[in-house]
Amino acid sequence: MPITKGYQQLVSEAMAQVKTYAVTEVRGRLADPQVQIVDIRDVRELEREGTVPGCFNAPRGMLEFWVDPASPYYKPVFGDDAKEFILFCGAGWRSALATQALQAMGMRNVAHIDGGFTEWVKQGAPVETYEQHKARRHAKA
Repeated sequence: MPITKGYQQLVSEAMAQVKTYAVTEVRGRLADPQVQIVDIRDVRELEREGTVPGCFNAPRGMLEFWVDPASPYYKPVFGDDAKEFILFCGAGWRSALATQALQAMGMRNVAHIDGGFTEWVKQGAPVETYEQHKARRHAKA
């Protein structure tokens, strides 16, 4: 079966429909209690590359299930309507598609980071190791 719409077109369409922030904009809001940064990358990527300090990890494959209060996999972190959820992935493609999907679910307080974690690192923004990320996550529990 031939592909009639490739990933590039899907990502372009998503980018036209979602709010996109530059790394500098998000970096300036890291301490903002009204912002929750969400890393949608696979845990192997976090282990290999680290992540954004203070982020919540929600793997792309589980995101819609973790966001929906009717799902048995729901995560309460997504229940705060006062927060803006800013997603990122490796290059900004998966996060654009994920942001579009969450908007389709009814979320209006969602955006993503242009260029993803690759751009984050390239611009010298802060990074925490996966071990630091796990320690912080377990300290909250």
